Amino acid sequence: MIKISNLTKQFNSHKSLNNVNIEFQKNDHIALMGPNGAGKTTLIRSIMGYYHPTSGEILINGKDPIKNRTEVLKIISFVPQLPPPIKLNLDELIKYIERSSNVNKELILHYANEMKLDIKSNLYKSFFKLSGGMKQKMLIAISLARKSDIIIYDEPTANLDPKARDDFYRLLKEDKNEKISLFVTHRLEEVKKIVNRQVYMDLGEIVINKKIKEIL
Repeated sequence: MIKISNLTKQFNSHKSLNNVNIEFQKNDHIALMGPNGAGKTTLIRSIMGYYHPTSGEILINGKDPIKNRTEVLKIISFVPQLPPPIKLNLDELIKYIERSSNVNKELILHYANEMKLDIKSNLYKSFFKLSGGMKQKMLIAISLARKSDIIIYDEPTANLDPKARDDFYRLLKEDKNEKISLFVTHRLEEVKKIVNRQVYMDLGEIVINKKIKEIL
C-alpha cells in the first residue's frame, strides 16, 4: 500500500506538490494524468525516495521511502520516459539485475522475446548505444520479470512502435500478480483497458481521483 499524507514539496519559491493526500491499494491500476508541471514527476520521485518532502509523509507498506529506501526500492519497478545512460552491455545488465534483484535471467529473456527484442544479436552491445525503442523494451522486460509489488511506468510507450505497444499492453493484461501499477500518461484512451482508477493533477494538487471501471 502507498499512503500519502499532507505531502508538500517546495523547490525554492515553487511549490511542486501542495498538501497531497491519496492512497493506493493492491490491485489499484492508476492512470496518473495532468499537464506538464502538474507535479506528477515530483510525486513519483517522492514515492521512490528521490525527494525529501518539505512537509507531510509517504509510507510504502508502512515504511518511509527515505529512511528505508533500500527496502522500499526492492519492491518497486520503475520505467522512465527517458531511459538512463547505462554503460553496461545487455549481457552485463541482465547479470547485474539477476544478482542485485534476485530476478530469474530466463524470465528477463522471456519478456524481452515477447517484446520482440532481439537479445541474441545485441547481447554485447552497450545499452547506451541501442535505439530508444530497444532500450524501452529492455527496461519493460526487466520490470515485468521482477514481479514487483509496485510498478511505475512514466510514458512507457513513448519510444515504442504500434506493434510493440500492443505487445506491452498484452503482457500487462496477462500478468495476474497482485500489485499496484501506476501509469503516467497523457492518453487515457491508450491505457483504459488496464487501469481502474484515474488521478488527475494540476498545479501540484489532485483535482480528480475516481474509480473508472473494474478490470476484467
